[in-house]
Amino acid sequence: MLGERGAGLRQFLQTLDGGRVAVAALSVGLAQACFDEALKRAKQRQQFGRSIAEFQAIQFKLADMAMEIEVARNLVLKAAWLKDQGRAFGREASMAKVFASETAKRAADQAVQIHGGEGFMETSAVTRYWRQVKINEIGEGTSEINRQIIARSLLREEGAQEAREEVAAQ
Repeated sequence: MLGERGAGLRQFLQTLDGGRVAVAALSVGLAQACFDEALKRAKQRQQFGRSIAEFQAIQFKLADMAMEIEVARNLVLKAAWLKDQGRAFGREASMAKVFASETAKRAADQAVQIHGGEGFMETSAVTRYWRQVKINEIGEGTSEINRQIIARSLLREEGAQEAREEVAAQ
């Protein structure tokens, strides 16, 4: 027997929560790789006699990617820190997993867009990233399941707060 009798489900769910942090970290890495490739390509690619990085539309894509990656990275770090501290981290793991995996998907889409037709060529790194990011939205619970976990956690917390206020009022 592994672990204590009757605690199997709890152990399984804790393992899933840890996996969610890992998938979120992987997603941040993929998003960062997409961003790095997109930025490099935007500086190199020329249209109308100048680098496409000079066009506002491309700058906004890069800025959005950088902001989302930073937020995703911080969500992962918070979830990992809570886990390392031995504190409850299930909700934060789900938040990090959903946000980071969806950030990676958006970053991959934008990286392919910035690369243009070259972004679909099999030899392109962004093509590989674009294919890889999808599994992160599915593994360790789909984004929909993780949103449900987050919502349930919020509702439990709200109910607990209401009970505390009711006791305090008496």
